[in-house]
Amino acid sequence: MTEARPTATLLLPARVRLSGQALPDAVAHALGRADRPGAGEPGERAQLLRHFSLLPRGWPVAALTRGLDANDAGSGPWLRADPAWIRPDLNGARLLAVGDSMALAREDADALLPALRTLFGDAGFPIDAPVPSRWYLRLPQGAQLPPFPAPEDALGTDLSDALVGTPSADANVRRWRSLLSEAQVVLHTHPWNARRMERGLAPVNSLWFWGGGALPDQVRADVAQVHSDEALLCALAARARADPLPPGDHYTELPASTLIDLRGARDLAALCADWLQPALASLAAGRLAALRLDFADGAGCLLRRVQRWRFWRRPIATLAQLAPSPAPAEPGA
Repeated sequence: MTEARPTATLLLPARVRLSGQALPDAVAHALGRADRPGAGEPGERAQLLRHFSLLPRGWPVAALTRGLDANDAGSGPWLRADPAWIRPDLNGARLLAVGDSMALAREDADALLPALRTLFGDAGFPIDAPVPSRWYLRLPQGAQLPPFPAPEDALGTDLSDALVGTPSADANVRRWRSLLSEAQVVLHTHPWNARRMERGLAPVNSLWFWGGGALPDQVRADVAQVHSDEALLCALAARARADPLPPGDHYTELPASTLIDLRGARDLAALCADWLQPALASLAAGRLAALRLDFADGAGCLLRRVQRWRFWRRPIATLAQLAPSPAPAEPGA
């Protein structure tokens, strides 16, 4: 459905990913005049929850992506058990890669999974991989899970406390630690990993448990369509009945309010030329009601056409200056 004046929301990486580059004059002036609300919480979960609301509240990543990958999430709980590479060091071990960053092909999953099926099947958690980089455990109803951190919170960190929650005398925590240790032994000795290493690829020598839960009863979005190829964002869009569309390489006029996933951007000049400046031109022409920028570190701003009259506000030179500002006092702003 075509809206009279839609809103565009650009989902952006943390500003540090775009640091060291100056803003073009037009963008610097527009951002200097924009409304800049208080900083939001950083991280992927917080960023996506600024645009989607789940009922009941929670973050069941496994069930959401399972629905996208295999369309069989149902009402039961799921847990991601993604293939991972950990490397021992003097202080313990560190997570260096997981999931998509492992560069797995279908043949990798088909070679490694059979060795794990007996272990997890006997524990009551069947394992499979509808997508080579996303492995799943089907959990029984009522399964109790320790607090598993998301991969983004553990990459590069010492895993002594992070793999299955903090050390505890709790029997459930001990059970999951034991399962993980057994899986690591199976994977460490698997001959397929030697073949991967011969090809210069990281071995799959561990799993990463995370994202447990069942599908939410309801997902709502503040947009009508979503441009992305990232699995979790596409899954949220589908559950919210927002049209999932492939990502483009530049801004085009929008028929409806849209969330555009640009979290992979690393070149500020290209981001401005391909997205920000064309979107600002559309805003100036009255074809957009508003343009929102949402950075993964929690910074953000809201741009509207009327802000062009805020001529007393100075342009910002870099994105680091995109700090919160007080609400405007001028009439009509």
